[in-house]
Amino acid sequence: MRLSYENKLLAILALSFGFVFFDRLALSFLFPFMAAELRLSPAHLGMLASALALTWSLSGLGLGAWSDRRGVKKPMLVAAVLAFSLFSAASGLVAGFLSLLLFRALMGVAEGPVLPISQSLLAAASTPARRGFNMGIVNGSAPGLLGAVLGPPLLVALAESYGWRAAFYLSCLPGLLIAWLAWRHVREPAPAPASAGRGGGFVQLLGERNILLCVLIACSYITWFIILISFTPTFLIQVKGMSPQAMGAVMSSLGFAWVAWGALVPAISDRIGRKPAMVAFSLIAACCPLVLLEVDRMAWLLPLVFLSYTGLGCFTLFMATIPAETVSPRRIATALGMIMGVGELAGGFVAPTVAGFAADRYGLSIVMWIAMVGALLPALLSLGLRETAPLRLRPRGAALEAERALR
Repeated sequence: MRLSYENKLLAILALSFGFVFFDRLALSFLFPFMAAELRLSPAHLGMLASALALTWSLSGLGLGAWSDRRGVKKPMLVAAVLAFSLFSAASGLVAGFLSLLLFRALMGVAEGPVLPISQSLLAAASTPARRGFNMGIVNGSAPGLLGAVLGPPLLVALAESYGWRAAFYLSCLPGLLIAWLAWRHVREPAPAPASAGRGGGFVQLLGERNILLCVLIACSYITWFIILISFTPTFLIQVKGMSPQAMGAVMSSLGFAWVAWGALVPAISDRIGRKPAMVAFSLIAACCPLVLLEVDRMAWLLPLVFLSYTGLGCFTLFMATIPAETVSPRRIATALGMIMGVGELAGGFVAPTVAGFAADRYGLSIVMWIAMVGALLPALLSLGLRETAPLRLRPRGAALEAERALR
């Protein structure tokens, strides 16, 4: 049975962005193996993560817009996948902190445009009834599966068997294969007519209420995500007194929840609408830090963490689906790059540093309260969103598409 182009594209783009997170998170898993040899401290790990977040955000912001202006998607996607794979492998060549910082920063430059370009390609190829689900697989489930579920045991096993440098070298091989698949099978979208959508840049995009709200939501929601993924292991061991094995079980529960909710939330939003899904699942996501704070028994903690870690499904909606259904096709990558870029600057670059200082002063538990607020604010902001789900707007769908084409 031959795959439709929609499904073939979905598989390639899911692998592409999945391995973006595989390579992005690889340093966290390999850090214990390399820290002594390179004389690295936890402060160095924080700086490395911040440098990648900074270059990722700026690259997504600039290169996403450039791809829209030039109408070039496929070659840029292939080049980005090749580049981030090679820069990740180059991390195995380093002799100290500065060279590692350089390669991680360059990797952020390469990875930044992958998501906005991928989602703009997917928006053009997806049937309206599957748009949210498709985007959820790429934006949520694939990075969760490859980066948070399969990545840790695979990289640790490679590092234990062959050394951390070999683990970095071998991590580039899937990226080379994905780049070839993208070059072989991805089609360049047909150029939109020059009249399809106004010109203008970031300021004009912010004039769209949905886009402005999605930018604000991204700043808060990425704070929720980065704080939980960065501080939870240390919080569970130092504050809750868990063993490393118990901590690993909780983190695995987060990883499996990332995969499941990453697909389920967008799929549910295809049926009930983007706005109610954003509000409801953001409120549930705000409960996840409270569960980590208050629940001690593992028999309750693991299922409650899984059930409450719903926010990664919302990421697809505010970072891809809602913007793609709000602006014209000629401006999708620009809008997505802006939302991701500004959100990464606030939530990925600034927030972890602020949370770290707060933890030093008030104790590690404060980071969970910060994370809770990071999910509550998106729930409130989502009340102002205009609904964009095609099935919810079917009676006036034709009028909506005509209006969107003019934006």
